Amino acid sequence: MVVADLPPRPIDRGIPGPGLLAQAGASKYADHVPLNRQSRIYKRHGVDIHRSTLSDWIGYTADLLAPIRTLMAERVRESECLKTDDTPVPVLDENRKSVRKGRLWVYIGDENRPYAVFDYTPTREASGPKAFLDGFRGYLQADAYQGYDALFASGEIVEVGCWAHARRYYYNARDKDPARAEVALSAIRRLFEIEKSAKDLSADERKELRERESKPILDRFRRWIDAEAPGALPKSPMGEAFGYTSNQWQALTRYLEDGRLDIDNNASERELRRVAVGRKNWLFAGSDAGGTRAAVLYSLVATCRRHEIDPFEYLRDVIDRVSTHPMGRIEELLPDRWKRLRQAEPTNAPLPQHAAAGSPAPPGKQLASP
Repeated sequence: MVVADLPPRPIDRGIPGPGLLAQAGASKYADHVPLNRQSRIYKRHGVDIHRSTLSDWIGYTADLLAPIRTLMAERVRESECLKTDDTPVPVLDENRKSVRKGRLWVYIGDENRPYAVFDYTPTREASGPKAFLDGFRGYLQADAYQGYDALFASGEIVEVGCWAHARRYYYNARDKDPARAEVALSAIRRLFEIEKSAKDLSADERKELRERESKPILDRFRRWIDAEAPGALPKSPMGEAFGYTSNQWQALTRYLEDGRLDIDNNASERELRRVAVGRKNWLFAGSDAGGTRAAVLYSLVATCRRHEIDPFEYLRDVIDRVSTHPMGRIEELLPDRWKRLRQAEPTNAPLPQHAAAGSPAPPGKQLASP
């Protein structure tokens, strides 16, 4: 008896096809549906898939797609202007009775490296961003976390502050010190209004506008802080606001130097919001390995959103291709390249036989050259 070889599968000898794996990944990391809830949904439709099985599939999927995330990280480190922030993630630890806190960091590349890359670390130690940013040279926009200080010491990485962080201090002081809080908030509000009007300008035009309109406001604001700060208790909300702004002043005014820089780091916070929403549903990561795999899928889902790509459609197609795709052409699977190649394909082209049948691609399947 002769048995034909099985066609390639995303998981060797595994049952799920690309569509099911993409559905599980997109549901958890794009739609925030935890695996136990997905299991109940499948069971309601007559399909019994245990949560642990889905977890294994998510792990296999992340391992399969990890080379794409690695390439995205390499490209992000080539950025001239980079944004970063982090958020805690509860992690199960077999050596402890309660969960501990890991961290998910996001690194957002500039317009020429349009990727949002997540990185997981077991702690918030400075070694995490230091390892990820090894080789990066340019502007780094972040909060005032002291772990970044060593990165700025050499001058090869230049700190850019965030006025949204600074504004938060004055907003929190408005109940205790409403008069001075309103002065500060009004000045910061005007700075953001100028940025809104500069949204469609070129980098050079934006820099010129900031020099003409924003710099005088910042100069007056600094003089006001210097005059008012001595009269505020250091531990009071207003004293802390003055202290943060004064200590970060050089970083906060850095955006005047280059029109490519933003006044705030809200882009990073928006990306981390998906983790915060998901965390309320799936509650914790099962291990450090689970955190690392989450970073892979969050990177792809977040970058798909940046390029207005349906994450399920992208994951289903790439999971189908990646196991047989030449490593020398892995950049064709980056979300932005993938989108351009899909748009370049003839709309009336017939589906390949394997696609029409819903089965995986044959070994020789490859993406068309751009």
